[in-house]
Amino acid sequence: MATSDDTVSKETLKTITITLPAAMATKAEAFAGIEGRSLSEVFGEALHDYMSEPFLRTMDDIPQYTLTRNPNGYTEDDVPRLIQEARARIVAEETALESAKAS
Repeated sequence: MATSDDTVSKETLKTITITLPAAMATKAEAFAGIEGRSLSEVFGEALHDYMSEPFLRTMDDIPQYTLTRNPNGYTEDDVPRLIQEARARIVAEETALESAKAS
């Protein structure tokens, strides 16, 4: 999806070099050929879409965010125990409320 913002003059372009696995490069070349576009256009659009996708930017931030949300260092192995403890607390609170109402 090209827009007027995507149209740039040669003076504003910069050449870069990337390295890809051979199979991926072959697929990219085939895709560009099928689309009737250059590899530069294909990769430029792909990068533009990647960088503008809010979900992907959020996914990039998740590892840093999780470091601040798990101060106890829980792991996946802790989940069953934590669920059991939470359920036990809920039952204890409900029992205490029922006892208070009965009194």
